[in-house]
Amino acid sequence: MRVLLLEDHRAMREMIADHLKERGFAVDAVARGEAAIAAAGVARFDAVILDLGLPDIDGMQVLASLRSSRAELPAIILTARDSIDDRLRGLNSGADDYIIKPFNLLELEARLRAVLRRAGSPRGNTHSLGGVTFDSVTREAAAFGKSLELTRREAALLEELMRVPGQVITKDRLEDRLYALEDSGSANALEAAVSRLRRKLTAARASLQIETKWGIGYRLVEGGQV
Repeated sequence: MRVLLLEDHRAMREMIADHLKERGFAVDAVARGEAAIAAAGVARFDAVILDLGLPDIDGMQVLASLRSSRAELPAIILTARDSIDDRLRGLNSGADDYIIKPFNLLELEARLRAVLRRAGSPRGNTHSLGGVTFDSVTREAAAFGKSLELTRREAALLEELMRVPGQVITKDRLEDRLYALEDSGSANALEAAVSRLRRKLTAARASLQIETKWGIGYRLVEGGQV
């Protein structure tokens, strides 16, 4: 899942981005409203988290701009503006949630997952297939009850494949979901991650296979190991 984070306070921006990355999100973090609008023009995000008090344009203008091109984009306002008028304005202008600073990172993450579920992402936090389970909240994977040790990137790849079992996901879409602009992965990087995940599933005797559709992408299917 890919998130656009707009926060002009550097330490806070890095703290939020680091936390969400550790929890399996690809995060594009920017400090200015114009940069957020530009990023949304070249990448498709699953959600946006934005401050209101920015050095160039007001966060509400940014939200309006993002929503003008993609009305269904889930949005969370994260701000120090705590008056009831500000909260009503934010929610009535289309924000899905309004969080007042200071805040708890785990609560922010939980609210992010909640707006993603409401937007149509799979409702369950746990995905199961072929003896393998993956918990999107804890980021833990297991095969027949035994823990699978996965890197952050491998876990994100498994999660994306398990969301739509049997369906082919294009390489471009996987790269878009797994890598932010600042750490964009090459096709070779994606292929390497797929290869590592395959080996770990095989070693765990999971009855899952990652099939390659040459020139297109990958899909996860049951069968092969028992």
